[in-house]
Amino acid sequence: MTTTPPTAAQLAGARWSTSTYSAANNECVEVATGLGAWVGVRDSKVQRGPVLAVPAEAFASLIGAIRGGSL
Repeated sequence: MTTTPPTAAQLAGARWSTSTYSAANNECVEVATGLGAWVGVRDSKVQRGPVLAVPAEAFASLIGAIRGGSL
């Protein structure tokens, strides 16, 4: 597992997915996987805006906490 975050080029070329729960006006986030040990997160309305690169393990913990109702 690499600790080096993905480059801007890797993030730009990543496959981004929007949640199926996204509102009709795209008020949601997009997630990019396939970046090794990292997950990209961005605002679905600002596709060329800032991207947060999060360690995949931490992202999985966040999703688990959301699904579990603790967040």
